[in-house]
Amino acid sequence: MQLTDQAQQIIGHYLGPGQYAVDATAGNGHDSCFLAGQIGDKGKVFIFDIQKQALDNTAARLQEQGLTAQAELILRGHEHLQEELPGPCHGQIQAVMFNLGYLPSGDKSRTTTSATTLPALEQARAILSPEGVITVLAYRGHPGGQEEAAAAEHKLKALAGDGLQFSAIESPGPVLLVLAPARHD
Repeated sequence: MQLTDQAQQIIGHYLGPGQYAVDATAGNGHDSCFLAGQIGDKGKVFIFDIQKQALDNTAARLQEQGLTAQAELILRGHEHLQEELPGPCHGQIQAVMFNLGYLPSGDKSRTTTSATTLPALEQARAILSPEGVITVLAYRGHPGGQEEAAAAEHKLKALAGDGLQFSAIESPGPVLLVLAPARHD
């Protein structure tokens, strides 16, 4: 199973109809559509990206799948999560997904960086519901990717606690970092 599928599977355990979610890096909209499908028409997914092309790609994919009503597209970096999300949503966000790297089929010189990702992770943790989950799929093959993945892992480990635990799923390429409620099976 690919790490993108694993991230969605993990999110699926925590996110349901009527809840709030964030796609912190829209890309081509695959995670946005997944989140919008999970929350149904009574929920809301806030979708961030700094590239208009990414939001246009995402909007088209949401339109194709009939998921536009529950989606809000935000042309800003993920480091602005707290200020962009409506106040009543703070502490109510059930899932936040990050897909770090660059826009596939886009400008590969425009990548996420630790400078914006680390504050975004802190803000994601601050707006998360007590039962919420954060996933970070970090690609390490581009310039700066290895350092960003390591910094994101360090940050999520520091943000663990208060009922949330950190885990990592390694692969030869990307790594999936997860901050999720501790399971007491």
